[in-house]
Amino acid sequence: MTTALDKIKLAKAATGSLAQAATSTKNEALRQISLLLNARADEIILANDQDIANGQAESMTQSLQDRLRLNHDRISAIAEAVLKIISLPDPIGDVIRGMSLPNALKLTQVRVPLGLIGVIYEARPNVTIDIAVLAIKSGNAVVLRGGRAAENTNRVLVKILQDALAIAGINADAVQTVDEFGRDGGTVMMQAVGLIDVLIPRGGAGLIQQVVQEAKVPVIQTGDGVVHIYIDETARLDWSVDIVHNAKVQRPSVCNAAETLLIHESAVERILPAVLDKLSESGVTIHGDEITQANFFAAVPATDEDWATEYHDLDISVKVVKNMDEALAHIAKYSTKHTESIITENVENAERFLAEVDASTVMVNASTRFTDGGEFGFGAEVGISTQKLHARGPMGLPELTTTKWLVRGSGQVRG
Repeated sequence: MTTALDKIKLAKAATGSLAQAATSTKNEALRQISLLLNARADEIILANDQDIANGQAESMTQSLQDRLRLNHDRISAIAEAVLKIISLPDPIGDVIRGMSLPNALKLTQVRVPLGLIGVIYEARPNVTIDIAVLAIKSGNAVVLRGGRAAENTNRVLVKILQDALAIAGINADAVQTVDEFGRDGGTVMMQAVGLIDVLIPRGGAGLIQQVVQEAKVPVIQTGDGVVHIYIDETARLDWSVDIVHNAKVQRPSVCNAAETLLIHESAVERILPAVLDKLSESGVTIHGDEITQANFFAAVPATDEDWATEYHDLDISVKVVKNMDEALAHIAKYSTKHTESIITENVENAERFLAEVDASTVMVNASTRFTDGGEFGFGAEVGISTQKLHARGPMGLPELTTTKWLVRGSGQVRG
């Protein structure tokens, strides 16, 4: 009987096949993935329908059902996105730096694959394809744990990925799933020392913290997002209304959606009512401090818990601050170091915000919804790293590599 550990070992053994594959071979695998996704769309949808039915029987929320659901249009969009990865530069072999030493040794630091990447994530089958194609293009094998909610869909998607690899002449074992083993599969991944080179959790705060606390293999921590927007005293009214609304409402369930609005006290009368009216019209519940409540009667009282909450829904907390110092202090206390944005027409305020805020992405006069691998031009992303080692921010192809030193000599010995 095949175990989760057996599958991880198969993927590990296949790392050499991908690491040594030419760019053209990897691109052919991606082309085949795109073709097979479209050709087998009905098979994917049949499996997805079963996952949706199971979710409905277990009272899955509508927002989770939407994240889980695949139809012909969504599959076509995923297949098209795979083709975009083909056009991206292959990072493997890129020279980071080089030098010649006084003893004539020639040193070159180049990008190489990480090896075997493990990814634990929740009910989003599109992520299965996103992660796998980035891993393949960057020469990495991958083990996936996509959660019970999408188990049937992911089984079909992983078979498509494996078939595409085989057609391209790459060891099909380089993509594996341990979904069938449930949570035990995830536990085995977290303990697979010497097999999984790096583990990436992608999902809610509970999942991420569990992996960070329990894993024995190296982890790249992707982030939950308690994301702030600060409106200073010089901010434009139209920008404030549009940016805050987009950041909160366009897709409230994702990690780069705004959760807290901070506003300078001198901008309250001029800007706050219009911003909150626009949010309220879209069904957003305003959790406000006392000044916010006095200026917007529909607001409910904000609690200390609100400032630390990632709502994943149509809720936003609002606080009036005396100055930028207070805004920066609030962000420093409650930020999860994902994305923070300021709306301002003051260059000094903008530059200070960019310099002092500690987050993976810091913005001026832009919606926080732009923190995304696709929007940054990476084609897709494995996740958004909120830590500081190895990778930070949206993780594309270069972030799935490490480096090694190549040393070329001519008989030198060390004295």
